[in-house]
Amino acid sequence: MNILQILRRIDFQAFRSLLGLCLRYPLLPYPTLMATKICLKIATQHFGKAHYQNTAANAFRHAYWNYLIAKRCSKWSKNEDKILFWTKAITDWHENAFKNRELAKLMDLHNNNIGRTVFRENSKQSIEKVTTLLLEMTKNSALISSKETLEQNPTNLVHLI
Repeated sequence: MNILQILRRIDFQAFRSLLGLCLRYPLLPYPTLMATKICLKIATQHFGKAHYQNTAANAFRHAYWNYLIAKRCSKWSKNEDKILFWTKAITDWHENAFKNRELAKLMDLHNNNIGRTVFRENSKQSIEKVTTLLLEMTKNSALISSKETLEQNPTNLVHLI
């Protein structure tokens, strides 16, 4: 993951928005970056490159990413509401900065939310235990084909293919 390559892919407005978020929460970008690196490594270990497609592996990656961001940031701040606000803000920023088809974006936002919920419900658990939990949830990821089928799965991870 090369940060300069990533920053080159976004427009000026997205960059300004990211800068504003980072200035508002100066202690949280570093643990977020570390969580992102770990997430990509673990997703690749378990799923190979399948997590880059709109598969159940991608559902895992998004939920795990949000969980890990919150977990890593919790070492820098004890305010869970602030951590979850940051986690939502930075992952929503990502979904808006990098264009995606509408249903794929809704899927990602949904799985991001599942990851934050998993953190909220398991914040005291070890990362290993929650990794196992999310891998189990991935086995039950629901295939969706529309916004309506996504809405029928409020507590499940979801995927498109």
